[in-house]
Amino acid sequence: TVRQLQRSILEAAGYRVSTARDGREALERLADESDVALVVTDVEMPEMDGIELVEALRADPQTQSLPVIVVTTRGGDDDRRRGIEAGADAYMTKRGFDQQALLETVERLIGR
Repeated sequence: TVRQLQRSILEAAGYRVSTARDGREALERLADESDVALVVTDVEMPEMDGIELVEALRADPQTQSLPVIVVTTRGGDDDRRRGIEAGADAYMTKRGFDQQALLETVERLIGR
C-alpha cells in the first residue's frame, strides 16, 4: 500500500517509477535499467531488506553514487543510524509521512 502511495506521489510529480517487491528484485531491475536516478526503499522487505539493498548498492561501482531514500516504520535512533551508516542519503519515517517532504528530498538528491 505504501509502495503504491509513493508511486502515485512520484508519478503525479512527473517522475517515471519502477517498483520492486524486495531488495533482490530491485537489484535485478537496476541491472536492467541504466537510467535510474534514485532509489526509494523500505527497511522491512522479504528476501533482502532495505539496509542490505543500500549496502549492496554502495558496494557496486555502478550504483555506489545512486541516491537512496529509506522510508520506513522503523524510526528509532538506532534504526536511523543503521540506515545512514549503510549509505542512505535520506531516512524518513512512515509515521506522519509527508508527501511534500518526500518530493523535496527527491528534488534535493537528483537536482530536478
